[in-house]
Amino acid sequence: QVQLVESGGGLVQAGGSLRLSCAFSGIGFNIVAVEWYRQGPGKQRELVARITSNRVTNYADFVKDRFTISRDNAESTGHLQMNSLEPEDTAVYYCHINRFGTHYWGQGTQVTVSS
Repeated sequence: QVQLVESGGGLVQAGGSLRLSCAFSGIGFNIVAVEWYRQGPGKQRELVARITSNRVTNYADFVKDRFTISRDNAESTGHLQMNSLEPEDTAVYYCHINRFGTHYWGQGTQVTVSS
């Protein structure tokens, strides 16, 4: 059974930092790309960052130079380091993988940035 469990969300002031983690189980973690999405209040879910099995990374324009995605294959864990947080970053953050056409999502972790 594939499971994705996020952690690390919380309340932070603007300009602060948070580090999200996503623990994966039940999959061949090393071969899948890991993605982080977010969904703000009243907004559609949007892609934040992606890291491939070869550690090639891509970022949405709105988080470039502020967020860093990484992965620890030995621990089957993905991370999203978020710096210089802004109130506009307030959202539920989800980790996601697409394994052979099947999509798996974590339960989400709330990030709230106060001004």
